[in-house]
Amino acid sequence: MQKILNTDNAVKAMQTAGLSQTAVAERLGVSKEAVSQWLKAKSFPRPDKLLQFGKLLNLSFSELVTRQDPFAPKVAFRKMKGTKTKEHHIEKAQDIGRFLRHLVPYVPFDTLEMPPVLKAPQNDYSYLRSVTAKVREDIHLGPTESVDFTHLIRRFSELQTVVVPVMWGNKQRHENAVHIYLPDSQTTWVYLNLDTNIHDFKFWMAHELGHCLSPSLDGDEAEDFADAFAAALLYPHALAEQAYVSITAQPSSAAKISHVIALADELTISPYTVMKQVNKYAVAANKPEITLSERAFPGAVTNFNKKYKNLSEALFGDAELDKQGKPSAREYIAKTEAAFETPFFAMLSKYLKQHQNGPGFVHTVLDMPLLDARSIHAELT
Repeated sequence: MQKILNTDNAVKAMQTAGLSQTAVAERLGVSKEAVSQWLKAKSFPRPDKLLQFGKLLNLSFSELVTRQDPFAPKVAFRKMKGTKTKEHHIEKAQDIGRFLRHLVPYVPFDTLEMPPVLKAPQNDYSYLRSVTAKVREDIHLGPTESVDFTHLIRRFSELQTVVVPVMWGNKQRHENAVHIYLPDSQTTWVYLNLDTNIHDFKFWMAHELGHCLSPSLDGDEAEDFADAFAAALLYPHALAEQAYVSITAQPSSAAKISHVIALADELTISPYTVMKQVNKYAVAANKPEITLSERAFPGAVTNFNKKYKNLSEALFGDAELDKQGKPSAREYIAKTEAAFETPFFAMLSKYLKQHQNGPGFVHTVLDMPLLDARSIHAELT
C-alpha cells in the first residue's frame, strides 16, 4: 500500500486555522516549496514532519494520510436508467476484482503479448467512424451488416477478455455490465447481466468492448466513450446516412416514429440508438437534426421493448426452472459456457479443486446469493 497525503482534508484544515503554505512552512521548519509539494501529492512528509503537521492542523493520522493501492482493480460501470453510481458500488466491484486475482494463474490466454488497444480514444464523430469501421473489418462485417452476439463474443476472446455471464435480476439490481481490469496482471474481466432485454444486452456488450479498447480512460470519460463507441459500432455512419434520408421523407411525425422503430427492429437494437446516431450524422454533415415527439416516441419505444425477452429467458427458455425462475447450476454453466465461449467456469473449477475453497468464494466472485453459490460450487467440484 502506498501512503499519500489527504490533501483535501489538509487544505480544509489549513483554511479553518487561517494558515497559509508559508505559515505552515515556518511552523514546521521546512521550505514553502516542500509544503507545496506535499499538497500537490508530489512528495510525502518525513515521519517527524508528518507528526508535526497533523498536530498543527489538529488532524489524526487516518484523517491526514490515505493509503492507496497502486494495483487496485480498475472498475467501470454505468447503472441503468440513470441510477447514480456511488462509492460503495465501486468498492464492491473492486473487492470482486481482488478475489479474481486468485483466478489469474488459470487464464488461458497468451501472456507474452498484450492485445492492441486504442492510442488516444475520443468521442469525435469522424474518429469513432474510423475506429468502428476498423473493428467491423476485424470481425468480418461489412459497413451496414448487423452486429450479432457471436461477433462481439469472438472479439472479446481476441482481446483476451474473460466474460463472466451472471444472473443479477432485472428489478433488484441495476448493473447491466461491470468491467474489471487488474493492473498487476493486466487481465480484463467483463460481467454481463443476462437479466437484460436482448437489444439492450447487445448494446452493453458493445459498450464493454469499447472499455476493453480504451483502458487509458477513467470515470465518466471512459463511460461516455464506451457509450459512443457502442452506438457507432451498432449503427454506423452508412446506416445513419441512409436513415436520415428515409426518416425525413416520412409524411408525418407518427410515420417517422414508426419508421425509426422498424429500422431498430431490423438490427435488434434500441430505437434510441438509431436516433442518436442519425442526429450525430446530421450534425457532422451540417444538416438539421430530426426531432420526434417527446411524448409519443418514448411510448413507442416502451411498446417496442415489450416485444423482446430478457436474454436469460431466451437462453434458458427450454430449461427446467425452479420457483424463482432460475435454471439449475448445471444448465446455467453449460449454456452460458457454450453461448459465450467463456473459460471462466473451467478456471473457477480448477481453482476450487486445487485450493479446496468453499461456496463462499463463489458467492463473492459471482456476487450471487449463498444458496445459489452452493449449487454452483457443488457442480464445479
